[in-house]
Amino acid sequence: MHKPQKIGLVGAIALVMGNMIGGGIFLLPSTLASYGGISMIGWVFSGLGVLLLAYIFSQLSQMVGSKDGGPYTYTREGFGDFMGFLIAWGYWVSIWVANAAITVAFVGAVSVFFPILKENTAIALFFGLSTIWLLVWINTRGVKTIEGIQIMTTILKIVPILLVSIGGLFFFNPEYFQPFNTSSHSDLGAIQLSAAVTLYAFLGFESATIPVGLIDKPKVNIPKATVWGTLLTALVYIVCTFSIMGMIEPGTLKDDPAPFATAAIQIGGSGMRYFIAAGVAIATFGALNGWMLILGQIPKSIAEDDLFPKVFRQVNAKGVPARGIVIGSLLVSLILAMNYSATLVKQFEFLTLLTTLSVLTPYLFSSAAYILLRIKQKPDKGMLKTYILSGLAFVYCMWSVIGAGQEVVFWGFILLLLGVPFYLYIKISKENNSH
Repeated sequence: MHKPQKIGLVGAIALVMGNMIGGGIFLLPSTLASYGGISMIGWVFSGLGVLLLAYIFSQLSQMVGSKDGGPYTYTREGFGDFMGFLIAWGYWVSIWVANAAITVAFVGAVSVFFPILKENTAIALFFGLSTIWLLVWINTRGVKTIEGIQIMTTILKIVPILLVSIGGLFFFNPEYFQPFNTSSHSDLGAIQLSAAVTLYAFLGFESATIPVGLIDKPKVNIPKATVWGTLLTALVYIVCTFSIMGMIEPGTLKDDPAPFATAAIQIGGSGMRYFIAAGVAIATFGALNGWMLILGQIPKSIAEDDLFPKVFRQVNAKGVPARGIVIGSLLVSLILAMNYSATLVKQFEFLTLLTTLSVLTPYLFSSAAYILLRIKQKPDKGMLKTYILSGLAFVYCMWSVIGAGQEVVFWGFILLLLGVPFYLYIKISKENNSH
């Protein structure tokens, strides 16, 4: 009998870092240039907030033991089936949208080498769909295959980022950080907005807490991977943004669609743009590979608690929920096709904004569940620390939700409500089958 395949510590760290470092970081310096140097404080705020959440998630992973599901499981353990289902529903939907967005970024990066992908939307769509289904096939081959690709792509995506970041320090101009706040907002407002923008780049720090059953020594490796993966990613983000904002004049940077490429050309000449494009392609491909794994694991976790159709709990001979990955990827493919329809581009862009809110909500409830689960365990000491950490994480999440804006919060709430009829259908079907 074959020993079940497991992801080791290095693979778990690569899963965390790989899912966080996608194509978004290659555009963030331009976005943050509108706020000026004060956006670096936003990076620090979001980095500290996410590190706090990463610590809480690492503790929760030890408290719930071998249960898959991450934020879904933590919410369900703390608040019951209904809230657990809603959190998982919103999180699952956000992965469809995120995977479609990552695929678009991958196609855009590859178009530097094959311009026809920019010129012909039908070919671009075919290429994007082919990428999705190639990764579906890879993800059904077993976790060792997934782990190998995740480690390789994580290393390869970090190399160009660090080279540009370190090389940029030799071209650094401190005057580009003056004035410190170039936005029309107050200093506090600029910090809050830039922190909300940078938070998107940290989404995925919880990745190792979801496929618990696939990770070797989960009680040891998941907490380490979650904290260390988040810390290393935060350091990479802050250094690269600081370096590029000090290389490119702010007025130019805020309108630059490819700041890493501009910085690379300044360091090593025009040929460096291909080096950066390759880095973006690898980053997005690796992120898509990691999120494809999560795409199957979330519905599997819900189905194992009889809150989702049984088809999602089924695994293949490699121990992977292949049918769940296929069903989820069909939905991703549908959203991707919508993106390539000119009349639906704006709707798609708005859905990507909902991704952040859809993931913030699980963070919010998981922070609150941390207190409830600690109380259930009736600990002799350490509750004051629990209250402080959970309270700070909860406030940070609420602060970030407010920063997302009223319209996004409203539609995020509607998105969660759409899961209610599905939940009722599942519960009624379960009741009927039990009689």
